[in-house]
Amino acid sequence: QVHLVESGGGLVQAGGSLRLSCAASGGTFSGNAMGWFRQAPGKEREFVATISASGSFTYCADSVKGRFTISRDNAKNTVYLQMNSLKPEDTAVYYCAARGKGGTSSWPVDYDYWGQGTQVTVSS
Repeated sequence: QVHLVESGGGLVQAGGSLRLSCAASGGTFSGNAMGWFRQAPGKEREFVATISASGSFTYCADSVKGRFTISRDNAKNTVYLQMNSLKPEDTAVYYCAARGKGGTSSWPVDYDYWGQGTQVTVSS
């Protein structure tokens, strides 16, 4: 099974940047499409970005397009989410997820493994 641990969250002012990391262990990381999701209090889990196993294909939610970038380093078994120009509405717990099979997806139900989440708070 795949174990995922997110890190890099914190408190940042609007307009600032953060880079989240997701370290994977177990399974075969290089063979898994990965995704980032977020969940704010009282709201359902929301798609943020996804990346193919090779890293060749990515897709981001319209709400973060042009500001967030997903990437991966398979040699380090790590996926990243670079977040720039942060807004207060980006405040949420951010989760890393891995698919057991299949490619990039924006749907939480397609993912088989999840990290514990890391809090991102953007102040206005």
